Amino acid sequence: MTFMTYIRCQWDRVGAVLAIVGGLIALLFGWIGTSGKEYLALQLPYIVSGGLLGIFLLGVGVMFWISADLRDEWRQLHTVAVLLAQDEQPQQPTARVARADVTNESPSRHAATTS
Repeated sequence: MTFMTYIRCQWDRVGAVLAIVGGLIALLFGWIGTSGKEYLALQLPYIVSGGLLGIFLLGVGVMFWISADLRDEWRQLHTVAVLLAQDEQPQQPTARVARADVTNESPSRHAATTS
């Protein structure tokens, strides 16, 4: 599978990774911005832009990842349902089984005990 095919098939996981990485970078830049300022008024823009954006992007990334996992589960359940539907179709019996075969009795022993 080529890289572009993987991206097209797993677009929600790729989006999740990009959002999580973007959120971590935003949190990092927000922390770097606030660490150099000693006044709260100078730290607020970094907290708002870096902190809130980072937390939002982390939430979006987690949502995409859970969505991808649920999509995989539904795909597996659909496969199981299709296999069960194929298995439930009526099949014609190929041969009748004798009563002695079902009860695991041999015909000679059954005949000897009844006479």
